[in-house]
Amino acid sequence: MNRLRMPKILRVLLIVFPLLVASCAPAGDADPDLAGGRSAPVDTRRDPGMSLPRIVFLGDSLTAGLGLPREQAVPALIQARLDAEGYAYHVVNAGVSGDTAAGGLSRLDWSLEGDVAILVVELGANDGLRGLPVAQMRQNLNEIITRAQRRGVTVILTGMEAPPNYGAVYTSEFRQVFRDLASEFDVAFVPFFLEGVAGVPSLNNPDGMHPNSEGAAIVAETVWRVLEPVLATQDQ
Repeated sequence: MNRLRMPKILRVLLIVFPLLVASCAPAGDADPDLAGGRSAPVDTRRDPGMSLPRIVFLGDSLTAGLGLPREQAVPALIQARLDAEGYAYHVVNAGVSGDTAAGGLSRLDWSLEGDVAILVVELGANDGLRGLPVAQMRQNLNEIITRAQRRGVTVILTGMEAPPNYGAVYTSEFRQVFRDLASEFDVAFVPFFLEGVAGVPSLNNPDGMHPNSEGAAIVAETVWRVLEPVLATQDQ
């Protein structure tokens, strides 16, 4: 991410991240990796039985499309773009609201069932919201990427920002985890999943954090700019 813009984004996150806690965090003392129970990854195409290679989005409420019709969530928008551009892939939305990196890891094998060609990893926002140890998040993301690559799956990693109320050291270390993993594993990288959307009221739902339909379209475009070159290598 452009360092010159980071202070503005962090100020915005200080305001809007507490709102996400209320909307995504489990009630009471429930397991922080669970939010309203588990649901199976949802195929975005009408015929989930078709034999096409899969692109799986493993994420939290930002992937699930909280507050949006399923067809307006980012994975569904990517499916529409693939169809329009003539790419024969089947997109699976494996987003679960409230999930941390640990939660994503716990359902990774399930999410990678079938002919998965690409895994888009969008996790970490809830780790940051809860102030979980950065080293713990890194270990879980590391394991997700390692297991996926062992299966021959191409990984795209998306970055996230932590709320600044945990201090400058935490937010810096948090941000760096994604950059370090992208470099270490040589994976395609989206520096900030919510680039251009975070903190813009007109692009978010009333909770102030989850993108509305216009915001989701911008996020999908951000992801597409990284995904499209990966698709080109897949088809070689």
